[in-house]
Amino acid sequence: HTAAMGNGPVNALDRAFRKALLKFFPKLEQIELRDYKVRVLAGTHGASSHVRVLISSWDGSKSWQTVGVSEDVIDASYRALADSYRWYLHNMEEKS
Repeated sequence: HTAAMGNGPVNALDRAFRKALLKFFPKLEQIELRDYKVRVLAGTHGASSHVRVLISSWDGSKSWQTVGVSEDVIDASYRALADSYRWYLHNMEEKS
């Protein structure tokens, strides 16, 4: 278990996530969250709405975007952050 404080819930989530993962994946230190956008996707035919989170990340030389979708904005943010970390680690592994 880990916890962190941040400038808002998404920044706190990002900090806690990194705190838990950095000892296993130190390369994650290089990632910077550059942009964060939330869009509410209206439900249809009585279904509840979902949110889509778009995160832009940067490592000092390249940028990429990932998306998370959920009924909960924090869960959607977590999904987008996790995909950003996975994408970065996968691409760093291919370069090695």
